[in-house]
Amino acid sequence: MRSADLAARPAGLAAALAVALALAGCGSMADDLFPSGKDLSGGAAGTTGPAVGQTAPDFTLPAAAGGEVTLSGALAGSRGAILYFTMWCDICDRHMSDMERELFAPFPDVRFLALDYVSGSAPDAALAELNAGWADRGFTTLVDVDAVQARSFKTYMAVVVLDRDRVVRYRGEYLSAEVRAALEALPPVAP
Repeated sequence: MRSADLAARPAGLAAALAVALALAGCGSMADDLFPSGKDLSGGAAGTTGPAVGQTAPDFTLPAAAGGEVTLSGALAGSRGAILYFTMWCDICDRHMSDMERELFAPFPDVRFLALDYVSGSAPDAALAELNAGWADRGFTTLVDVDAVQARSFKTYMAVVVLDRDRVVRYRGEYLSAEVRAALEALPPVAP
């Protein structure tokens, strides 16, 4: 072995030890590193939380257009809702445009809520919505002050589909076919 290789060996061992110690403190993260093959994304039905199958907690947020919107109020009379966590970026615009084009007409009984987790206030969110070209285009923009809901749902620049009872039916990256399937599976509104 060359002397440079011998000198690098203690540094490499130290780095490996540091990684091992960091992973040891990660608790259940070992499931992510060594998957069991079981889907761990869902939650237990009847419990409250952000996972698929769980009931999302109710919340009240300021609306960019003024006033406040409560999640349970937004769901009243609807089959469900899409919560799209936006920061008004190009990717968000593409996702929202796709929803507008592909989902608004076939799902008129679903509420489309854009949760702005970056603006911080209703006036700033209204301005961001206007500048992004989304004022009066079918999304109700809510202000997720301090990104409380984004952290609660553990999602950013992503979508959550809820049924009328606030049960999470989909949570994750906006994938048009998967979101459509979740919307199609929503129970109909009782007459």
